[in-house]
Amino acid sequence: MVLSRKLLSLLIASLALAGAPARAAQFYTEDLRIPMSEAGPQGLEAFLVRPVGTRRYPLALLSHGSPRSFEDRATMSAHKYYGIALEYARRGFAALIVMRRGYGTSPGGRVDSVGGCSNAAYLPATAVAVADLRAAIDAMTRRSDVTTTGMIAAGHSAGGLATVALTAQAPPGLVAAISFAGGRGSRDDDDVCNPDGLVQAFATFGKTSRVPMLWVYATNDLYFAPDLARRFYDGFRASGGNAKFVAAPPYGDDGHYLYSVVARELWTPFVDAFLRERGLGRDVLSPPDPLPPPDHFNDAAKAEFSRYLASTLPHKAFAVSPNGGYGWRSGRSTVDEAQRDSLAACMKWSPTCTLYAVDDQLSSGSAAGKTTDQVSRAR
Repeated sequence: MVLSRKLLSLLIASLALAGAPARAAQFYTEDLRIPMSEAGPQGLEAFLVRPVGTRRYPLALLSHGSPRSFEDRATMSAHKYYGIALEYARRGFAALIVMRRGYGTSPGGRVDSVGGCSNAAYLPATAVAVADLRAAIDAMTRRSDVTTTGMIAAGHSAGGLATVALTAQAPPGLVAAISFAGGRGSRDDDDVCNPDGLVQAFATFGKTSRVPMLWVYATNDLYFAPDLARRFYDGFRASGGNAKFVAAPPYGDDGHYLYSVVARELWTPFVDAFLRERGLGRDVLSPPDPLPPPDHFNDAAKAEFSRYLASTLPHKAFAVSPNGGYGWRSGRSTVDEAQRDSLAACMKWSPTCTLYAVDDQLSSGSAAGKTTDQVSRAR
């Protein structure tokens, strides 16, 4: 089930919340394959992020969206959601992002297709998604570091719709759920396939969904316009669903992407307030401290190292040479691949390179080299 393990030691010195004392935090990550007979021997791609500790952390099951172009599904990966997952891990959850069938390296092709646009069928498609989420939950029940008692689920776009559908068949232990810009079938700005059918799907889920939910839609969402989002909510509530609707302020050029790492200061307050209302609020662990740049780096090279730190795509590595050269790569499938590729990038400029940082840790033995050349080069 496990492809690789990586322990990320993230020493915290900044404040967890304004006016609150800092808490030392460490986070653990793990690449997984979720067993599922329908997905074949390869299983589903997944990525786990949780605080370091010996206790069992409640699961936060995270669901991704669906790109408008089918071809873009292959470029997706669980690693790309690390920054989002870390926000839930900071709140004391074991955050699991699972790639549903047909996304990333999870096999499945078009198994969750809604069919033709004019008569898009959303219920069969969401049934596929729910089956994948249930497989992930089942896998987590067999772990010693995760508990599904007191778990939450959260999703974005098609993942938000899948989360709503999951609450309609709520697994034991699910106590709250969050949908950001939930929906499916957007083929262009303000153009949704069979919108009446999608509204009806939400109404159908509301008939049996009783798990408290938070729904967040930005008022400039170009996938699901405010009027349509309200129709989703009204249908769900009229059928008996339990949800709180938040019309978030406009975000960027398309509010559909409010739920992102760069906008986390905008959406995490909604999550925190909802969790507190449900008695699930906890002290928020601080994010990773920035690693110090190599001592012999000039200002341009330090700026490049800042770009490395800002990357939220594990696995990543940064290599340096004594003369100020460097190279780094992120978004690799494994730590070994990140180390290999960053060293290769650095060695284009210098025959002698060593690893300085791997993911969010300084590499063992990454002593700052003496400055022999203040010209920093990188590709």
